[in-house]
Amino acid sequence: MNTNPAISFSKTRLVLGGSEIYRDISFDVGAGEFVCLLGPSGCGKSTSLRLIGDLLPMQEGDVQVAGMTPAQAWNQTAFVFQSPRLLPWRTTLENAAFGLEMRHPEISKADRLERAQRELDKVGLGADAQKMPVMLSGGEKQRGSIARALALDPQIILMDEPFSALDHTTRHRLRQQMVDLWAETRKTVLFVTHDIDEALFLADRIVVLSKKPTQVEEIVAVDAPRPRDPDASPELVQLRQHLVSIFDRLEGADAALAG
Repeated sequence: MNTNPAISFSKTRLVLGGSEIYRDISFDVGAGEFVCLLGPSGCGKSTSLRLIGDLLPMQEGDVQVAGMTPAQAWNQTAFVFQSPRLLPWRTTLENAAFGLEMRHPEISKADRLERAQRELDKVGLGADAQKMPVMLSGGEKQRGSIARALALDPQIILMDEPFSALDHTTRHRLRQQMVDLWAETRKTVLFVTHDIDEALFLADRIVVLSKKPTQVEEIVAVDAPRPRDPDASPELVQLRQHLVSIFDRLEGADAALAG
């Protein structure tokens, strides 16, 4: 584990609506690391991002972001959601600059647009800057949302299943593009997914969460060189089998309790 983590959960417990969501969650994300949170549906993967972003109050344990509390570190993070959430009445360029406008109104409009244009160029949307969101495909909209996050120049990017609603081909293309952007910027990325192959393709490490009340089931290192093909690499095939066995064990424990 990184001795100076960008994100740290320590014995975190969370109860919402009388239901115990987290029970003693502990894991770290190192600075510049790409970590995937993997777990069954409903286990609270996205909840971790809300705690990091100070969108949920801490109850027990501790969450540190860039060595600070989530409330203190709010300007160190940027979100990319499953839905791109682009404003339909603004151009792609204006949408990419919108986070800067909200977070740093002291920056001139010209400078905001210049920074946004640079990030659109990085994600391959530079020529589409003046298009309205309705003119963009689903993958293009999601690239616009990634550019919006990058324009903030955050230390940490929090991604909540950003490719899950896209078609197979677009999803694979954006995964590789995300790896390329991460390799270029070396931002810290915490990426929520329920897709084992997606986690194997993207992550330095995979934090596997159990079903609720959620604990860290296992942390798996993915040392295979990039670019990766989970179907062609014996190492990744073996890791996939291991992760599938963890999920099978979790399902089996549920079945045993039900019986």
